[in-house]
Amino acid sequence: MDKFKALIANQEDGKFRASFQEIDFAVLPPGEVLVRIAYSSLNYKDGLAVTGKPGVIRRFPMVPGIDFAGTVRESASAQFKPGDEVVVTGCGTSEHLWGGYAQFARLDSEFIVPLPRGMSLKQAMAIGTAGFTAMQSVMELERHGLKPGGREVVVSGAAGGVGSIAIAILGKLGYKVTASTGRPEQASYLRSLGASEIIGREVLNSPSKKPLEAERWAAGIDNAGGDTLAGMLRTMAIGGSIASCGLAGGATLNTTVFPFILRGVNLLGIDSSRVPNARRREIWSRLSRDLPLDLLDSMTTVAPLEKVFELGEQILAGKTRGRIVIDVNA
Repeated sequence: MDKFKALIANQEDGKFRASFQEIDFAVLPPGEVLVRIAYSSLNYKDGLAVTGKPGVIRRFPMVPGIDFAGTVRESASAQFKPGDEVVVTGCGTSEHLWGGYAQFARLDSEFIVPLPRGMSLKQAMAIGTAGFTAMQSVMELERHGLKPGGREVVVSGAAGGVGSIAIAILGKLGYKVTASTGRPEQASYLRSLGASEIIGREVLNSPSKKPLEAERWAAGIDNAGGDTLAGMLRTMAIGGSIASCGLAGGATLNTTVFPFILRGVNLLGIDSSRVPNARRREIWSRLSRDLPLDLLDSMTTVAPLEKVFELGEQILAGKTRGRIVIDVNA
C-alpha cells in the first residue's frame, strides 16, 4: 500500500476546505509510532472541526478526528511493538497534531495508550474523548468527596456522548442520577442507562434573580455551560462539586460568588486534552472496570467516514444521541 485515504482540511484564500484524498505515507507528520486505524469517533469538537468552525484546528493542512483506535504497524518506541492494539483520545489531535479521520496516523508514544483488556477497538471509540471526559469528571468528583448514598448527581446534556456515558458509569457505581435534557423524547433511553429522574433543560437554565436556591444536588457533570451551569451552581448543596467539561449551551457564565463562599461549592474544570500518559492509563483502567459495556453498545451507532460532514452538522445541532463510531475503512 503506497497511499491511503484521509480527510484533509485546509484553508484556501482564507476559506475552509475539506475533502477526502489519497495521500502518501511520506506526507504523514513525524512520530514514533505508526498506527493502522480501525475506528475513530464523533465528538462535539469534531463537529466544529469538519464544518470549519473556528477554535479547533490550529494548523493547516490537518487531518481532523480527535480520537482513533487501531493496530501498531511500525514503532520506534520501546513501549509499543507491531501488532499492539492502541487508543488515542484528544491530545492535540485535530488541533496541531493530525488525527483519526484517516486510515493511518503517526504519533509519539506519550499520547498513546494500550487498548484495555476485554475491550474491542470499536468499543474504545464508542468511549472516545466523550467517555474519557465522563470518567475523568467522575474521578475528579470522587477526589472532592463524592460518595454513593447521598443526594442526587445531576448530568446536563444527558443524551449526548459525555452525558450518556456519565449516567451509565454513575448508575453502576450506585449514585442516584438525574438527567437534564432538552429532548424529553429521550426519557426512556436515559432511564435505560441508569437515570432515576429526568428533568427538562429549563429547570436549570431558567433565569433567576436569586443568587441561591434550594439545595438539591450532591454533584453535577455539566456539558452545557452558560445558563445551565449558573442554575446548577445556584442549586448545589453545601460542599457539592460540579465538573465543568463543555460549553454546548454557551461560554459565558453569569453567576455570583455566593455558591462558593456560602455553600463551599467546588467548580472543577475538566481538561481532557493535557492529561499525562500515566493518568490516561488510570482513566482507561477505570473505564474498563466501571463502564458497563452492554450499555455502551446500546448507545453506539457506527457510520462510514464519508458521512462525517453530515454527522458533524447534526451533533452541533443537538440531533445525535449517545456515541457515533466512525469506521474509517468502510
